[in-house]
Amino acid sequence: MGAPRTGALLLAAVLLVTGCAPDPGGAPPEPAGTPPAAAAPSVPASSGPAHSGPASSGPAPSGSAPSAAAPPPGAATTAPGTGPAAEPGAGPDLDDPASLAVVVNKRRPLDPPDWAPAALEDVEGHLLRPEAAAAARGLLAAARADGVPIRIVSGYRSFAEQSGTYAGWVARKGRAAADTASARPGHSEHQTGLAVDVGDGSGCDLQVCFDGTAAAAWVAEHGPEHGFVVRYPWGEHGTTGYWYEPWHLRYLDPERARELVRSGAATLEEFSGLPPAPDYGPAAG
Repeated sequence: MGAPRTGALLLAAVLLVTGCAPDPGGAPPEPAGTPPAAAAPSVPASSGPAHSGPASSGPAPSGSAPSAAAPPPGAATTAPGTGPAAEPGAGPDLDDPASLAVVVNKRRPLDPPDWAPAALEDVEGHLLRPEAAAAARGLLAAARADGVPIRIVSGYRSFAEQSGTYAGWVARKGRAAADTASARPGHSEHQTGLAVDVGDGSGCDLQVCFDGTAAAAWVAEHGPEHGFVVRYPWGEHGTTGYWYEPWHLRYLDPERARELVRSGAATLEEFSGLPPAPDYGPAAG
């Protein structure tokens, strides 16, 4: 890691970042310098994951780390709402909240805004859609088998939970600053149950310095094998609407995640043929 990039990451690490930041804070600049040195995602020729293994609430405005009031590990839970569950490998329906291909961003809210998954499963104290939960268990097991420390920091957040989190940011920092750091309710990927924040407990969880950890390098390379991609890549905030988040993973399914990597697309928006969503402007087509 070169000196300019090292200095930029150290500066950015003391600032709070993007939609998964644990505490309301000012909007940070994108870290300057060269892109992260994480290994490029591998794209195995096989159609299934390369590794197999055993199969929340949002961040509090007060600055506490995200935690989940979840049932005992392994227990299935029915979430509020009646949205149908998507079948694994569902077609690329970008608008249906139940689709694994749904794209949610600042210009593409969930419809209805308070949609909730039909079912959620516990994964080490955090809730995810069943498809994402099974994949997350495999990802965690594979990383740990490779000697990489990794844990889930945040998973599903309901519309009500996201409303409270966003309101906390607005109350403390104002609406403009809140929009750079926290998704408005109905616009959060965490509400789909398909997004997960990971960390390693090193003190860099939900911070830019997570980029330099073994866990960040591992999920960037091996996440697609399990159906996960880094949703908010380096330098793509003009498209995604969020600064770099090496910890925020989005589940698509292994086949579609590999397709994204093979396509060379930098973002889910580009891969899905959608326009950029840098802000809460006019709704995208």
